[in-house]
Amino acid sequence: MKIVLAYSGGLDTSVALHWLKERYNAEVIAFCADIGQLESLDAVKERALRTGASKVYMEPLADRFLKDFALPALQAHARYENKYLVAAPLSRPLIAQRMVEIAHAEGADAVAHGATGKGNDQVRFFTSVTALDPKLKVLAPVIDWELTTRESELAYAREHGIEVSVSKENPYSIDTNIWGTSIECGELDDINQPPPPHAWQLTADPKSAPDRAEQVAIGFDSGVPVSLDGEKLELTDLVSRLTTIAARHGVGRVDIVESRIVGFKTRGIYEAPAATVLMLAHEELEAIVLDRETLHHKQALALRYAELAYYGYWFSDLRRGLDGFVSSVQPQVTGEITMELYKGSCTVLSRRSPNSRYSGALATYEAGDTFDHKAGAGFAYVWSLPLTRP
Repeated sequence: MKIVLAYSGGLDTSVALHWLKERYNAEVIAFCADIGQLESLDAVKERALRTGASKVYMEPLADRFLKDFALPALQAHARYENKYLVAAPLSRPLIAQRMVEIAHAEGADAVAHGATGKGNDQVRFFTSVTALDPKLKVLAPVIDWELTTRESELAYAREHGIEVSVSKENPYSIDTNIWGTSIECGELDDINQPPPPHAWQLTADPKSAPDRAEQVAIGFDSGVPVSLDGEKLELTDLVSRLTTIAARHGVGRVDIVESRIVGFKTRGIYEAPAATVLMLAHEELEAIVLDRETLHHKQALALRYAELAYYGYWFSDLRRGLDGFVSSVQPQVTGEITMELYKGSCTVLSRRSPNSRYSGALATYEAGDTFDHKAGAGFAYVWSLPLTRP
C-alpha cells in the first residue's frame, strides 16, 4: 500500500507517519505545503525522511493559494458568521487537491491527514478528496489509533525514536498561512476571559501600537489588488507587505465563538491583518461601482460563500456557481481606496474609481443640485402603492 500524508513536522503528523507505515505495512510519501506559515519549514523534509518517509514533497504554494483560493474569497467578501475570514479553511482544499495530484502521480492507494474527529479539518479533507477522486481512501490516523492522549503519543515517539520537540507544551492549537492565523484551545476555551496577551501570534496589541496613524492606498484592477501606495506589486508581495504594516498597528484581530461543522460551539481567535484591510477596501470600492440591486444581492450571498468554504464544500457546484456571479461583476471593480490604520482600527479615507456611480451633483443639497424634486415626489407615491389598502 502507498499513502500520501499531509505532513507538518509536528507531533501528530510525525507519529502518524510512523504509525501508518506500521499499521498498513505501507510506503508513506510526505507532503508539506508552504503557504506562508510563520514557523520555519527548513528541517521538515529531513525530519520526515528520518521518520521513515520514502519521499518528501516540499512545495511553495503561497502564490497558488492566494490566486485560486484567497482571492475568490476576498472578492466574494467571505466572512464566516460575519467575522472570520476563513484563512485556514481556504487552505484545506488546496492541500487536498495537491495530495490527490501527488497520489495520482505516485500511484498511491490513499491519502492521510492529522486532523482529529471533533475538528473541522477532518471533514474538509474528506469532502475535498472525495469531490476530486472518490476512489481514493482517506485515512485519519489520529482518529483511528490507540494513542488517546498527548502523553501516549510522546511515549510512542520515544519508543520508536521519532524526533519531536518536548521542551515545553504549547497550550494552543495554531495554524498559519499567508492569509491569516488561527489560535484555539488552552486558556481560550474559557469564554468568560479575554484572550491572554501571549496567545496572539502576529499582531501588535492595539494599546501599544504606534501613536501615529499610517495611511495605505490599495489599488485594484478588475477586483484584484495590484498596488500598495502606488507601487505595482504581485499579489503575494502585496499581501506580505500589507501584513507587516497592518500587524504593526494591531489591525485584523477577531475573537469569536463559532459554530463548528460537527455541531458544537468553539472559541477561536484569528489574525488576518492584510486580509482585513483588503476586504474593507474591496467592499468600499464595490459600494461606489456596483448598482444597488447587484450590490445588495452580492452582500446577501457573502455569508453563504463563507459557509461553503468553512464547511469543506469548496469543490461544490454551488461554490463554482457563486464564483461565476462574483467574477462577472469584478471588471467594474477598478480604482483606489485609501485607508488609515490606527491602534487596531482600519478607516476609509478616500475612494476613487473611473467606474464610480457616485454623482456629487445628484447627492448634494447645495447649489448645482440636478435632482428633479418633483419627480421624486411622484416616485414616492408610486413606491408606496404596495403598502396602501383599498
